[in-house]
Amino acid sequence: MDKIDRKLLNLLQDDASRTNAELAELAGLSPSSCLRRIRRLKESGVISHVVALLAPAKAGRGMKAFVTVELERHGEQYMHDFLERAAQETAVTQAYSVSGQTDAVLMLRLTDMDEFDALCERLFRERSNVARYYTMFVIRTAKEVTAIPL
Repeated sequence: MDKIDRKLLNLLQDDASRTNAELAELAGLSPSSCLRRIRRLKESGVISHVVALLAPAKAGRGMKAFVTVELERHGEQYMHDFLERAAQETAVTQAYSVSGQTDAVLMLRLTDMDEFDALCERLFRERSNVARYYTMFVIRTAKEVTAIPL
């Protein structure tokens, strides 16, 4: 990946709806060269997805929470089973197995407390293998970006 690739990637991270002609002009390339580079970046997996980012509150999911989870039983299969169940939940937008005292961290985008309560029933209660979980509701966001620094 060279300087021009990084320029294209930064432009795309800023606004992926730009046309190829706009990207080419901003990067100082011909449109055909620009298209070839972007195709190569997609084929190599550097660009994994091109998506539309929604305003969560306007999409009806203005409540954000982080949940740390400690499992009762440990091991790869127990973690895999929990993360697989979490990934099936609509409100779970990110799910991670992590190091340290906590076993997993979930990021939730919720409609309301009723949805959170129902999710807790399904994921954390009886026969869930969850020993304890702690929830932090986001009050104010100082920074939230999707761009990867290059």
